[in-house]
Amino acid sequence: MIDGRGVLAVVPARGGSKGVPGKNLREAGGKPLIAWTLEAARGARHVGRVILSSDDAAIIAVARKLGCDVPFVREARLAGDTTPGVEVALDALARCPGYDWVVYLQPTSPLRTSQDIDAAIDRCGTLGAPSCVSVTAASESPYWMYTLGDDARLAPLIAGVTATRRQDLPRAYSLNGAVYVARADWLVRERRFVTAETVAYEMPAERSLDIDTESDFAQLQSILSGARDVSLSQAS
Repeated sequence: MIDGRGVLAVVPARGGSKGVPGKNLREAGGKPLIAWTLEAARGARHVGRVILSSDDAAIIAVARKLGCDVPFVREARLAGDTTPGVEVALDALARCPGYDWVVYLQPTSPLRTSQDIDAAIDRCGTLGAPSCVSVTAASESPYWMYTLGDDARLAPLIAGVTATRRQDLPRAYSLNGAVYVARADWLVRERRFVTAETVAYEMPAERSLDIDTESDFAQLQSILSGARDVSLSQAS
């Protein structure tokens, strides 16, 4: 068990998204996209404090209206398209010192729950690991993937696998971007969330949607609309 008073949750939300313009404030299921992550973070029993890291005045204003703590404005140098998320997490730890653990929660994973956050934190405590990241089973097996040479010849991406049935292949997982947990001092030293010491928390595909394109956003709206319809039918 990890003491929630020592856990800082950081929700990064910069302005200037190109794939889905204004996505952090786009309405999804009747509220801004960012609200789904803020609510999940506040509902996690292990999290002691939830803060927003943003460079954008409009996002900051909405987050504060939603009751989120915004102790600083992120510097422009940490709000670029290629800025690694770990640098944003480390900046937050430096500005808000005194926490033993940090949880990095991207608004682009709105279907992740408070229980997912707590389970990933618990995984660190139970297994004695310095970090945990959420994963989901890969939809396409990399063992059946190929590279293509200049001569148009195929070469297996992973050599040595001879299985001809999907069920005989090793299971493969991909990071789903929903939850990153790390011990603060370890993250400062390693400057990355994933090393050989990192453990995984598996999430189902239905909660692993990562909003990166307009198509992803449309899929989210469809999922939330379906959930709302089911809820209304049950209530009646």
